[in-house]
Amino acid sequence: MEKLFFVPVFFLLFSSASNAQDLNSKKVVLIIPQDQFQDEEFSQSKNILSSKGADVKVASTTIDFVKGMYGDKVKPDLLIDNLSAHDFDAIVLIGGMGASQYWNDSRIFKIVQDAYSQNSIVAAICIAPVTLANAGILRGKRATVSSSEEDELVAGGAIYSTNPVVRDGNIITASGPVAANDFPEEISRALNR
Repeated sequence: MEKLFFVPVFFLLFSSASNAQDLNSKKVVLIIPQDQFQDEEFSQSKNILSSKGADVKVASTTIDFVKGMYGDKVKPDLLIDNLSAHDFDAIVLIGGMGASQYWNDSRIFKIVQDAYSQNSIVAAICIAPVTLANAGILRGKRATVSSSEEDELVAGGAIYSTNPVVRDGNIITASGPVAANDFPEEISRALNR
């Protein structure tokens, strides 16, 4: 009887320790706007993916400190101009009011199109899924976005969903801060496929 008690406890301890490190070989880049990124979407994505062992980098149009909508300051690691989809397993666009800066950015279009074509994970939250729609990779795909931008998503050919997080193949979209925890968890599951 004693042995039966210790085996499950050991198994639980071992499996939770291994779950914490399940993304060890994965590289993720979080793309944030130069100003007014959504603080919680960024911090939860970075913290959750890093805690699971992923190598998480941050990219923007500057490597000077950028400011979130609620005052967080982040110093990006990379310039978007130096970003290649081939270097990452997941490309993640963080939302916030400033994320509209990428809606028509041909540099971001190329990065997400390249990532999509090589079957990497492409993810966006809040208003950032509009960039994916404008890049042409949401055509015929189920996706979500902040409700204020539903029309933009549909205009880009997406099948709009009201679910807070939607995964269609290697594309993951989320509606905003309400999904700040579930969004990186879904990215993690997709990276473990």
